[in-house]
Amino acid sequence: MKKLFIFLVTVFVTAADDAAVQKFTTANNLFARSVYKEIAQGKQGNFLVSPFSAETVLAFAQSGCKDESAEEIRKALHLPNDKDKVESAFKTLLPKFKSNDLYSLHTANKMYVKNKFAIKDEFKTSANLVYQAESESVDFTKSVEAAKSMNDWVEKHTNNKIKDLIESKDLDEDTRVVLINALYFQANWSTPFPLSLTGKRNFYKTSTDSEEVDMLQHFDKYFKYYECPHLKAQFLELPFKGDEASMVIVLPNEKDGLASLENQLDQVFSPQHELKKTFLNVVLPKFRIETFINFVPILQKLGVNQVFDPKKADLSGLAGNKGDLVFDKVAQKTFIDVSEEGVEAAAATFVLIAVPVSAPLHSPKNFIADHPFIFYIKVKDIIVFAGRVTDPSKA
Repeated sequence: MKKLFIFLVTVFVTAADDAAVQKFTTANNLFARSVYKEIAQGKQGNFLVSPFSAETVLAFAQSGCKDESAEEIRKALHLPNDKDKVESAFKTLLPKFKSNDLYSLHTANKMYVKNKFAIKDEFKTSANLVYQAESESVDFTKSVEAAKSMNDWVEKHTNNKIKDLIESKDLDEDTRVVLINALYFQANWSTPFPLSLTGKRNFYKTSTDSEEVDMLQHFDKYFKYYECPHLKAQFLELPFKGDEASMVIVLPNEKDGLASLENQLDQVFSPQHELKKTFLNVVLPKFRIETFINFVPILQKLGVNQVFDPKKADLSGLAGNKGDLVFDKVAQKTFIDVSEEGVEAAAATFVLIAVPVSAPLHSPKNFIADHPFIFYIKVKDIIVFAGRVTDPSKA
């Protein structure tokens, strides 16, 4: 059976465009919740996922799928059940996702194709004009060389943060196409945490088990903040320079409240319109997370099954006829580093087809993140990264 692989790599408009982008933003938020929920149920400890990287490369792949194979992917991604509408949204959105003078943001797509394997012209056009994807011919039977070439590309596009995404054992004579998305994000806080205030404090991994870790600290500062009585949690939004991007921390009131919070993800990832500038003391652990995620079982739980089934997969929009190609592997590798200056994050996802205000007189409120919490990073209101911290001392 000929195989196709998809790999994802992630770090971090006009009236008509606005509507398309707004629909994508809503879809992205829904997909982020779905993916976070599935990962949280099967994974212990810290993790980081990039919903945006996954959504981008899977949308890229669905452009080569037909009928129910395509419909299942679009439904799981919460995108319109219309290939043209999906491509229109990405054609509008992807050029907007780029660096400026205040932060680094880079997303790139790449298509590796077996030597002399015929890709259909319509898919080539979508790859080039919609997903801005370069294409390269490769001999997958030389698996070590092929894996190194692809991993070198991933490292280049993630500032060397994502390494060894693709293993040579993944590639063989049945591999036909590998699609990769790489995403890199680096930004400094609008208000950096003073180095002089970083110090050791207890972080409670459970209500009774604590460990001293390095904590970032701000005193007497204004940040957007909201105490949610329904979730029994606090929301804190920390902006990056330029105010187009931010990190949101969702901290349960109770030290053992993470599980309850993760049972209410619809509200956790919804836009928090109640966030208001509030006079705060903030304590946040420094943390660094690296995660590898097998997306196949996640997608299957979200209803994507046909593309993995040789009898039902229809990738005939990409190449050949129905049943000639199947998704063989979908995986993502991510990285994040949160420090006094700001955040550096990266992700890679692949699909393998194989076949300043003066202080008021009242006292500040306290936001003390000394126990497990959820976080996500938004750029232009799109969730590019999401994850949880249960033990800052571990990557």
